[in-house]
Amino acid sequence: MNVWPGRPFPLGATWDGRGTNFSLFSENAERVDLCLYGDDGTETCVPLTERTAFNWHGYVPDVGPGRRYAFRVHGPYDPARGHRFNPAKLLIDPYAKAIEGGVRWHEANVLPYVPDGTDDADLEPDDEDDAAAIPRSVVVDPGFDWEGTSRPRTDWHETVIYETHVKGFTKLHPEVREDLRGTYAGLASEPAIAYFQDLGVSAVELLPVHHFVDELHLVEKGLTNYWGYSSIGYFAPHAAYAATGARGEQVLEFKGMVKALHRAGIEVILDVVYNHTAEGNHLGPMLSFRGVDNASYYRLMPEDPRLYMDFTGTGNSLNPVHPSVLRLIMDSLRYWAVECRVDGFRFDLASALARELYDVDRLAAFFDVIHQDPVLSQVKLIAEPWDVGPGGYQVGNFPVLWAEWNGLYRDSVRDFWRGHGNVGELASRISGSSDLYASDGRSPSASINFVTAHDGFTLADLVSYEQKRNEANGEENRDGTDDNRSWNTGVEGPADDPVVSELRERRMRSFLATLLLSQGVPMLLGGDELARTQHGNNNAYCQDNEVSWFDWEPGERSERTRAFTKRLLALRREHPVFRRTRFLAGAETLGSGLPDVWWFRPDGRRMTQRDWRSPDARTLGVFLNGQEIGTRTPTGEVVEDDSFVLLLNAGGEPVEFLLPPRRFGRRWLFELSTAEPEREDGAAFAARAPVTLPPHSLLLLQRE
Repeated sequence: MNVWPGRPFPLGATWDGRGTNFSLFSENAERVDLCLYGDDGTETCVPLTERTAFNWHGYVPDVGPGRRYAFRVHGPYDPARGHRFNPAKLLIDPYAKAIEGGVRWHEANVLPYVPDGTDDADLEPDDEDDAAAIPRSVVVDPGFDWEGTSRPRTDWHETVIYETHVKGFTKLHPEVREDLRGTYAGLASEPAIAYFQDLGVSAVELLPVHHFVDELHLVEKGLTNYWGYSSIGYFAPHAAYAATGARGEQVLEFKGMVKALHRAGIEVILDVVYNHTAEGNHLGPMLSFRGVDNASYYRLMPEDPRLYMDFTGTGNSLNPVHPSVLRLIMDSLRYWAVECRVDGFRFDLASALARELYDVDRLAAFFDVIHQDPVLSQVKLIAEPWDVGPGGYQVGNFPVLWAEWNGLYRDSVRDFWRGHGNVGELASRISGSSDLYASDGRSPSASINFVTAHDGFTLADLVSYEQKRNEANGEENRDGTDDNRSWNTGVEGPADDPVVSELRERRMRSFLATLLLSQGVPMLLGGDELARTQHGNNNAYCQDNEVSWFDWEPGERSERTRAFTKRLLALRREHPVFRRTRFLAGAETLGSGLPDVWWFRPDGRRMTQRDWRSPDARTLGVFLNGQEIGTRTPTGEVVEDDSFVLLLNAGGEPVEFLLPPRRFGRRWLFELSTAEPEREDGAAFAARAPVTLPPHSLLLLQRE
């Protein structure tokens, strides 16, 4: 086969219309073979003899889109020095733009050693060829017609995130064409997009779509890695989510999904997993990075490079301290942002990426490179601000330009509505968490507020279970957190008692109202608006079935919850007082005569320090001043809004509130109640009038 010298950059397979340039980084390899595959599966391997800046490269004429390829990399197999080269093991290109499918675990031994059940089996290499088991990388055509579609570019303070799963959202959707259900095309279908628009969300945050593999231990149990937190291809859309094919068609289908969502004004945020790969610990499989250059791609223990640092709980940690690994991450991010027009990223276990050596470092190279990048510095950046390593909990400590999943918000709101919370802590969270984000120049939008997420109970389960029910995961219910901060409303699991059922629905509405009326950016777990249950499973990562898929059969509870959620989202969208761009100060700054926020007790009087510290307080009143927002529209007009009173009662008994004095408002109109979800009568209440708030409920009034 004729192989020309080619170029060291860009890395991966790059088709130019006449042939394809291949380039692979490996600092410690001694030889790299490019393996090309015919339609009949015939393998042809040729050495890449050119090596520039540790990139092995070559250009092959007449190789184009759809051609499958892989690498075999030669070098020392010396785990004690961190090297695990084994040319008998076929390798996925770390820069592959498409990967044809999953690992066929039982077709060949994909471990680089012969397993014998001992912990030191990996010290001797295996010479069995595993080509039958490894999926091929695919050369792709990068062209795509965006047809003039532009990005929505939704401002942070107007953003409402809907966290969902590509497959689970449409797998059972009766209005989506059957052959498109569970795919990128399904998510781009008219019924799916119409649902997002009708609900009123501005962005979908997709669980991982980077190509991932199912771990062997799951396959042996008949399970899969449904969530997808086991990445092996950081440039490739997961092939199983494509309805159109796996020879590059998945790339076009993914771009088509983004285009359709953008046309509808909906942004696309990807949950990305750059902290670890699917290759596990020192006894794990060899699929790509381990065989390309183990010592470069992974963080190894300095005293024993045979072993891996593990800040992620998965067996390994990717090594962004290495310049070429950091470049891989940045190249991947730019590819999705530029070529696929993704609007933002949520970084799984982001603290792991900020560790220069062991400690989490706010000045890490990872942040520096992103902040100076003209593209990445302008997309939405969201950190999951923790990992499982020492000092890994870093809520509030990420730098400017970053928003964070606010775990303290989740915990405080859950605690309050189960009757265990502190009202001072709750007030800090629903007002934007200025204690976490104000000191470094960030705004309330730095706080991604959430009550539930893919990891943990759904909202319906949060009010129905106190104990996890994860037996279906095959780990004897040991997996998943025990710290759920939930209350089952008096009965564990399903309940036939109408009193319990009504109270559960009320509590769900109180959670939803708190979330969508808080300052900051709300993230709604997809399906919570439908009262979706996982039957108590709080770690459904391996449940690719009805446990995780959305149930679109309309039930009365589902319809009621969805209608109430839509009402809340419309209210938030119409009233900027609930989505401020500046932190509340508790003072008057714009001449309205009243503070921007005023907190009060059930007797209508101002909260004191003693009230804030009371461990028994289960009630809180909030006045929000719509004339003290303090921002301007893009054309310079001062933003003003109506003013509201928000009353919360997390206790088990009704509470009588007295409304604030006349200076805050002479008359107040009923807007919304979580105890009376269908009420819309606009009833009026005078200043200092008594208002009875049922237990576990929230009431919103608007100043006339």
